[in-house]
Amino acid sequence: MLTDLDHIRLADRPLVVCDVDDVVLQFATPFEAFLVERGYRLLPRSFKLTGNIVDAADNALDAVAVKDLIHDFFIEQERWQTPFAEAIDSLHALADTADLVFLTAMPPRHAEVRRRLLDRLTLSYPMISSEEPKGPFVAALHGGRPLPVAFIDDMVANLRSVGEHVPDCALVYLPPDVAIFRFAPDPEQHVLRARDWAEARWLIEAHFRR
Repeated sequence: MLTDLDHIRLADRPLVVCDVDDVVLQFATPFEAFLVERGYRLLPRSFKLTGNIVDAADNALDAVAVKDLIHDFFIEQERWQTPFAEAIDSLHALADTADLVFLTAMPPRHAEVRRRLLDRLTLSYPMISSEEPKGPFVAALHGGRPLPVAFIDDMVANLRSVGEHVPDCALVYLPPDVAIFRFAPDPEQHVLRARDWAEARWLIEAHFRR
């Protein structure tokens, strides 16, 4: 199953756990285009979707309508989502010396489509799909092994969760360059901030060399 750890077997080497949406695959930018096609707009006024998606009369959609739109977008994700520059090459390079696992925060019912999209992009690394906090998953994956571990995400809350459960994990914050992220909270001081995938790769490789 793509929703648990049973299908994942790690080797005796470092581990990289990586988010997918707006880290490997673009989400915010194609989701805005998806909304326009449906007759809606995203007006970034805070760091959330609910309350910031409006119809043609500038009426904000409620939480149920926003959830339905996200559901429809994930059904069609193969049409809309593409990788960020250097993401694929950087992940392949990291996977030369480390195990790589995707931990995607999306409804599990969309996991098979996500799996197919990643495979098509030559990113056939193990994947877990869950909307639960990420810290317990990374802790269970790593299992307290005496080996380096790194976690990449664009959400401060996810980085905090992993840091609380795996204190020795290198936490890499890799936010996309999109308008809504101007309202995102800042990560904690010990979190490593990367401007792009080239820098994220460098930070992780440096951590592994320590």
